Amino acid sequence: MSEPSPASVLRVAAVQLNSQQRFDDNLEQADRLTRAAVADGAKLVLLPEKWNLLGTAEQLRAGAQRLDGPAISWARGLASELGIDLVAGSICELEDNGNGRLANTSFHVGADGAIAATYRKIHMFDVTVDGIEYNESEHEQPGEDIVVSASAGGVELGLTICYDVRFPELYRILALRGARVMLVPAAFTLSTTREHWEVLLRARAIENQAFVLAANQIGSHPPGRRSGGRSLIVDPWGVVIAQAGDAVTHITADLDLARLEQVREELPSLANRRPQTYRWPVTG
Repeated sequence: MSEPSPASVLRVAAVQLNSQQRFDDNLEQADRLTRAAVADGAKLVLLPEKWNLLGTAEQLRAGAQRLDGPAISWARGLASELGIDLVAGSICELEDNGNGRLANTSFHVGADGAIAATYRKIHMFDVTVDGIEYNESEHEQPGEDIVVSASAGGVELGLTICYDVRFPELYRILALRGARVMLVPAAFTLSTTREHWEVLLRARAIENQAFVLAANQIGSHPPGRRSGGRSLIVDPWGVVIAQAGDAVTHITADLDLARLEQVREELPSLANRRPQTYRWPVTG
């Protein structure tokens, strides 16, 4: 097989953090590792979910920011300085909606420093894992919009967050809207990282014949919870092309976009869909 041309290759990075309740410490981590990823040649960098603050519901509310706050101002300045696309994971956004709830918001900042797209997490993590209850909907408002953005190089990005990865219909819609790289900033729990994380990410890549770039939190954080790390980059054939260890770090990989088109041409499962036969079951 011939080597891909430079024009068809996008070098990307996933940054794996151990965010805590102090914004300044989290910002230092994110800045240092983003710069390290760019030094390794990355043109698109992804941070994990709630990279700027992890803590109790009260701490999240106290640290919530608007889109003109310091977290996104930092991201815009750094993306412009380094000339990269930065998807700064997600933050707890204090929305101007008057209902007192927060949103779990991911934002794509372009190489010009402008916000190219915002995505608010659609699926709330209201579950019990290892005896711990997670009730995101108590303090966060689910989003309603499915979002595809585009990098400075014209590569279409499907924006999702963490628990969204368990809902394949979201990723199929992103693929049908043109997404070639699916982004998954996350704070996956330790046990679900060990048993579900890689399987889910590889499945989303295979079934949509797209790259998946997933940045996870790692280690313990308040209030007594643990995230599992193992950030991944997966190709459209479902092959893991980069994986982080159990540490605060970053990983990089080259995405061969010509390979994506080859996979879609030779095994055309997206083209072979028969949407006219699909019917959602009536429930309720």
